[in-house]
Amino acid sequence: MQTAESTVDAAEIAKFEAMAAEWWDADGKFKPLHMMNPVRLDYITQQIAAEFDRDLKADRPFAGLRLLDIGCGGGLLCEPMARLGAEVVGADAAERNIPVARIHAEQSGLDIDYRHATAEALAAAGEVFDVVLNMEVVEHVPDPQTYLDACAALLKPGGLHLCSTINRNPKSYVFAIVGAEYVMRWLPKGTHEWEKFITPDELYGFLSKAGLDPVDRKGYQFNPVTWAWRISDRDLSVNYVTAATKPG
Repeated sequence: MQTAESTVDAAEIAKFEAMAAEWWDADGKFKPLHMMNPVRLDYITQQIAAEFDRDLKADRPFAGLRLLDIGCGGGLLCEPMARLGAEVVGADAAERNIPVARIHAEQSGLDIDYRHATAEALAAAGEVFDVVLNMEVVEHVPDPQTYLDACAALLKPGGLHLCSTINRNPKSYVFAIVGAEYVMRWLPKGTHEWEKFITPDELYGFLSKAGLDPVDRKGYQFNPVTWAWRISDRDLSVNYVTAATKPG
């Protein structure tokens, strides 16, 4: 696979710099991710701290942990993980995202290893991690089981896999497609295909077949009154997140 550096020229980098500013504009086109990011980060940090016995009040609580964010986009999760001390690799199959993420990390003074790569390619190369973040990706792949098999292969024994996606039911069609894409216009039309959404039980089945032990699942619930997201123990009807471990 060609690296991003070999296929991007200076003129393109200038375009990516402008895109990088937009990626990180909380009121711009990526506003929905910025709105959800606090609850995503809260769940992620709490799960990592519990699994690896880390004190989140420490200066760099995730020091010594190697973490992969697969489908990293512009780096909205990679950067806070790096600030918490983790050795972070951000990978994305969309090549144009990688220079964007690199530029913003450099502007932020962070050392993050961004790669244009797939989970399967990383697994084939023998890469292993303590933590794999797999957020809002599995509903976009043609074969979830094969994809999650690769994610599981990327984990060290005792490692932690965190995966968020969208449930498949009438409510998720109304909220995640009609509401998000057509009414609120948070996402471009056609971003999601309802048929590819995955129920929590289906995801637990995929994870178990991949050799992981599912240990937790929570919902992301949007409140239209407060215009904010929160973690829910019971409502997994639309967006939700799971935690699974790899037996040691």
